Amino acid sequence: MLDIKFIRENLELVKMAAVKKKIKIDLDQLIKVDDSRRTMMSRIEEKRAEQNRVSDGIPTATDPVVKQQLIADMQVLKAEIQKEEESIKPVMEEWQALMLQVPNIPDMTVPDGDSDADNQEIKTWGDKTKFEFEAKDHVDLMTAHKMVDFERGSKVHGFRGYYLMGDGARLSWAIWNYANDFFGEKGFIPVIPPAIVRRANLYGTGHLPNEADDVYRTQDEDYLIGTSEVSVMGYHADEILEKEQFPIKYLGFSPCYRREAGSHGKDTRGLIRVHEFYKLEQVVLIEASHDESVKWHETLNRNTEEFIESLGIPYRTVLNCGGDIGQGQVKKYDVELWVPGEEKYREISSASYFHDFQTRRFNIRYRAEDGKIQYAHSLNCTAIPTPRILVSLMENFQQADGTVKVPEVLQKYFGKEQIG
Repeated sequence: MLDIKFIRENLELVKMAAVKKKIKIDLDQLIKVDDSRRTMMSRIEEKRAEQNRVSDGIPTATDPVVKQQLIADMQVLKAEIQKEEESIKPVMEEWQALMLQVPNIPDMTVPDGDSDADNQEIKTWGDKTKFEFEAKDHVDLMTAHKMVDFERGSKVHGFRGYYLMGDGARLSWAIWNYANDFFGEKGFIPVIPPAIVRRANLYGTGHLPNEADDVYRTQDEDYLIGTSEVSVMGYHADEILEKEQFPIKYLGFSPCYRREAGSHGKDTRGLIRVHEFYKLEQVVLIEASHDESVKWHETLNRNTEEFIESLGIPYRTVLNCGGDIGQGQVKKYDVELWVPGEEKYREISSASYFHDFQTRRFNIRYRAEDGKIQYAHSLNCTAIPTPRILVSLMENFQQADGTVKVPEVLQKYFGKEQIG
C-alpha cells in the first residue's frame, strides 16, 4: 500500500504505474474521496477538541447553571460526533477500497509489455537437452515407473488431481530435504507456517483483492494460502523490530492451494498446473533502503539459480514486464526450466521486491539507529515448488533404456542413483 501523501504528491507517477501494470483504477476519484475524507475528519477532530475543552471545564465549574450547560453542550457535541462518524463510514469504505487497488511504482528497469510473452530474457544456463532416442514426457515416464496416479487422483480430487506414489513421493522428499540443507547453509530459518489464514493476511501481501478468483475460501471465511509468503509475512504483523535484527531470512515450507481460475484449458496434462502442491519460499525483511532491496532481490534470485544449477537442469531467467508483475511488486524475475517434452521453458520461480508496500499493510516497522520508527522492506523468492520441479527433472534426465538418472546432489537423500 502506498502512503496517501505520496500518492497526492506524485499523482502522475502513480497513474503511469497503473498504466504500465495494466491496472484499472480511477485515481482522480481516489483524490476526490480523500478530499472528502480529510474534510470530514477535520470536522470530527475539531468537535472532539471542543468536547475535550468542555469536558475539562465541567469538574471546575462552581456555578450549577454553568455546569449544567456544559453537560448539555457535551451531550450535543457527542451526538454531533456520532453523526459525523456515521457519515464518514461510507467515505472511508470507498477510500479504503480504492487505496487497496493502487499499484506500487515499478522500477525504471521494468520493461513495457502486456503479458509474460513480453518478458525479457536476461540469462540462460546449460544446453537444452537433446536426445538420440524417442524421449517421453514426464507423464509417461512417471506413470511407467509408478510414480504418479492421475486416474485415481481425478477420482478422489477431481480435475487436476494426482497421487505421488513410491519414487514420486521419495523424490519429492529428497528435494525438500536437500533444499532445507541448501538454503539453511545460506542462513535461512526454516518455518512451517499455517496454511489456513485470515483474510487480512492475503490483503497484506497484495493477493487480495485482485486474485480473489484464484484462492480457496473456507466456510468460516478463512483462506487457504497459495504461497507460504502469506503466512510468513503475517508472523511479524503489528510489531516494531530493531534494525540490528535485519536481514531476517525465513524459508517457509507449506502446502499451497490455487484454484487456477481462468486456466481450465491450459496445461491439463501432467503436473505443471495443479490445485495443490508444496513449496519452499524465501521471505526476507530488511531496512527501508532501495539499494538494500535491489541487492537482496539479486541475491534471492541467485540463490534459486544456484539451486537449479546444482541439479543440472537447463534454465533461463527473465525480467518481467509491467503487465506481468503484481500490484505490489517493484521488480520481478522469473526462473524458467527447460521442458524437453514441450521444447520450451516453464516458470519454476519468481523473485520480487516490494519496498514497504506489504509492510505498511501488515504494519511491520522497525526502530532505526536515530530512534525513528519506519516501515521495513520485504522481498520473497520461490526456493523450489513440488511437484512442478519433477516435470523438468524427469524429462531432462531420462535415459534410452527408460530409466531416469537422479541428480548427484539428490542421491544421498533419495537413496539411489536412478529410477527404474
